[in-house]
Amino acid sequence: MTPIMTGVKRQMLIEVAAAIIENEQGELLIARKREGTSNAGLWEFPGGKLEQLESPQECLKRELLEEMRAAIEPYAYFGTHDHVQEERTIRLIAWRARLHAGQAEEWVLTDHDAIRWVVPRQLKRYEFAPADHWFVDQLLQEARKSSE
Repeated sequence: MTPIMTGVKRQMLIEVAAAIIENEQGELLIARKREGTSNAGLWEFPGGKLEQLESPQECLKRELLEEMRAAIEPYAYFGTHDHVQEERTIRLIAWRARLHAGQAEEWVLTDHDAIRWVVPRQLKRYEFAPADHWFVDQLLQEARKSSE
């Protein structure tokens, strides 16, 4: 976590990586945060906080193994968005990723209580954590452009 200055107020900057995982059918993986966690009951793109000197790609590989026992390969940067809260700023860094072969049936969830594979246009049916909203909007715009 890095302190940053915003106006006259000092805030903590928390860098978080998120995986935009797409399967062969064009569906995206989303996960619902379990009770007792921050953003409980809300959906998100899985990932977690970057550790010191860790790249977003390394973070995603580590976090998905820890939280879902899923091996992934991040392959393309998707975007970065700063979500400003009262006492902190969450910098969400998203990467497109693929599951390694054989991962589809081996989920073990620790921080989540449900996962879903959804086509991009279905994302609006789910209530996402506030920091993920910008990425949902980007994916919906991308889906609209590809269907034109």
